[in-house]
Amino acid sequence: MKKSRDNFTLDAVVAGYLGVDIAPGFPARRPSVPATEFFRPGKLIDTEGLSISLGGVVANTGLALKRFGQRVELMGCVGNDTMGEIVMAKLRAEGLAGGVRRHRRAGTAYGIVVAPPGIDRMFLEDAGCNGVFSAADINYETVARSRLFHFGYPTLMRKMWANNGLELRKMFKRVRSLGVATSLDMALPDPDSDAGRADWRKTLTAALPFVDIFVPSIEEILFMMDPQQYGRLLAKAAGRDMVDVVPQEVFARLADDLLAMGVKILIIKAGHRGAYLRTANVVKLASTTSLKLTPDAGSQRGLWVGSFPVDLRRFKNACGAGDCAVAAFLTALLKGMTIEKAARFAMLAGRDNLYGIDSCSGLSDWKQMKHFIEGQTQPAGKPARLLSMKKSKNNHDS
Repeated sequence: MKKSRDNFTLDAVVAGYLGVDIAPGFPARRPSVPATEFFRPGKLIDTEGLSISLGGVVANTGLALKRFGQRVELMGCVGNDTMGEIVMAKLRAEGLAGGVRRHRRAGTAYGIVVAPPGIDRMFLEDAGCNGVFSAADINYETVARSRLFHFGYPTLMRKMWANNGLELRKMFKRVRSLGVATSLDMALPDPDSDAGRADWRKTLTAALPFVDIFVPSIEEILFMMDPQQYGRLLAKAAGRDMVDVVPQEVFARLADDLLAMGVKILIIKAGHRGAYLRTANVVKLASTTSLKLTPDAGSQRGLWVGSFPVDLRRFKNACGAGDCAVAAFLTALLKGMTIEKAARFAMLAGRDNLYGIDSCSGLSDWKQMKHFIEGQTQPAGKPARLLSMKKSKNNHDS
């Protein structure tokens, strides 16, 4: 049942993966080279500075939402260790530490992020106590006071993906029963890990009926839905950015499958190519949540929105670019904007993220973003355009 707006004291709860990102800096003037050449064994690579910042969806998307003027509560866990103190101190400074739990069973998650210019990010990741996080760690009374619940990175949280996503489904089903809109983001697991060998199609089939907004990257969702084609396209990329070799019809085919599973609003992030959007009928979603979506707010035919150009002289790193893009997308939806306009805000936030030493320091505030967007026609010189939604006859077509 849809609740009165007076019942909401929060705009969003952001829950899930939380940790510390350790990122060496790279000179912006460094020329772009293929990853295979950049990381050639025995090669010395010049770096420039070191950034230690909060990482994971809870920090990246949560703090970006706050920067965009949203009332936010965070839910995650850290260990009783030095890195846990770093996380808690940073969140206390933002007034957002209250919903984060301390665990004695495991340490704080950390990621070593390698993100040189022109090369997609690589991670050395220890999930720490995120591995024991479960549906029981969510404070549902707090969630009930929020308009939106956003969860991220179940791929890196063992309890959430085990048993074909039983905990993930349980959590989203309970949240959705509260009349709160739900949103899910993913992360690409290590293909050689237990998570990488899990049956993600089964997990998504279990959880997505209770997910309103789904915001994976093309690499993540292709790996989960069609690992064989993912492998072929990865080989075809030969060390280049994989998003460059994914045919447009693959986006449409994946969208067909995901909306059939229950997703109402889908945005598939594609790095510098922009994002692919597709929606089901959003009227029912608007009638059961506080989201103000009109029949013409979505795009059931599919829409491609281009990215904004990047000034490489200002590039710092790409940590959390996708998470910040999602934060802008969700903020725009909470403000009642159309799906296409929300995606343009997402593209701007994803671009601006690259200009900061951490996930949020390069972001503009919402007023500045709005002024910029209203002065534009379409992002990047790559205009938004409708894509053919004809289904592929062969799920493995490339």
